[in-house]
Amino acid sequence: MHAITIPEPGGPEALVWAEVPDPVPGDGEVLVEVVASAVNRADVLQRQGFYDPPPGASPYPGLECSGRIAALGPGVTGWAAGDAVCALLAGGGYAGRVAVPAGQLLPVPEGVDLVEAAALPEVTATVWSNVFMVSHLRPGETFLVHGGSSGIGTMAIQLAKAVGARVAVTAGSPEKLARCAELGADILINYREQDFVEEIRENTAGAGADVILDLIGAKYLDRNVQALAVNGRLAIIGLQGGAKGELNLGALLTKRAAVTATSLRGRPLQEKAAIVAAVREHVWPLIGGGVVKPVVDRALPMADAAEAHRVLESSEHIGKVLLVAPSAG
Repeated sequence: MHAITIPEPGGPEALVWAEVPDPVPGDGEVLVEVVASAVNRADVLQRQGFYDPPPGASPYPGLECSGRIAALGPGVTGWAAGDAVCALLAGGGYAGRVAVPAGQLLPVPEGVDLVEAAALPEVTATVWSNVFMVSHLRPGETFLVHGGSSGIGTMAIQLAKAVGARVAVTAGSPEKLARCAELGADILINYREQDFVEEIRENTAGAGADVILDLIGAKYLDRNVQALAVNGRLAIIGLQGGAKGELNLGALLTKRAAVTATSLRGRPLQEKAAIVAAVREHVWPLIGGGVVKPVVDRALPMADAAEAHRVLESSEHIGKVLLVAPSAG
């Protein structure tokens, strides 16, 4: 098969479409014939040499895929060759085939194209686990998501609205904010021109946001705490603005607030399987019913992964950027 390899870390040109050995499914795994994968910030970090795959994972980038089951490994039940699936991966999505633990498989939701299904596993698992399983967003609460036009942001808006929350977003252009509004965002904040702390306070009568989903990290840490409501919850899932910041514990104590930080890729298989099961139970019916949908900016041939990385790094996209395998055509 062919896969996107990284012979040496570097810029987008470091991604090389090359012939590699086919994976073999182990105990509890299935072999998926990849139709499409999606580009995530973690893939960019891996390409740059800053985020190695967990031990035992595929060395190729790609944290999610869609496709059809080609073979079952020992001990797998409940799935059959030919099933249309999408999957959460620790790596290997930028390839013709990938071996996946069966607990990380999801059926393609009703009404979703097989290629577009590649846009779902990572964002749904990330948003559901952080916003609902950890931060317990409830109906009527105010939810702030930074980067509202990103893949994570576009899914977070829809899921928060689906449970009855009031949604605030930050984004860097009127066009991106308009798309967020189309998805259901109530409070639109242009971070280049407005202070999100002031905007959140103004739009909540001074109360603040009950839950904040943040992919910026250190740069926003203090202001996120300022923007939190009493009993607020800040979930940090990215470090685009740095890894080290100063945390005002006094402010946290006064607000009885909580800060959590999680990643998905390196979790034990049992934890990933539990998250995927929760996504299938709670999110898949919303997608199948048309309440929530994947947001795809563009789909490029997998061999053009370098261009897809350039798009992601430029932040010119809205939603997900997909890579389509040659087998899909």
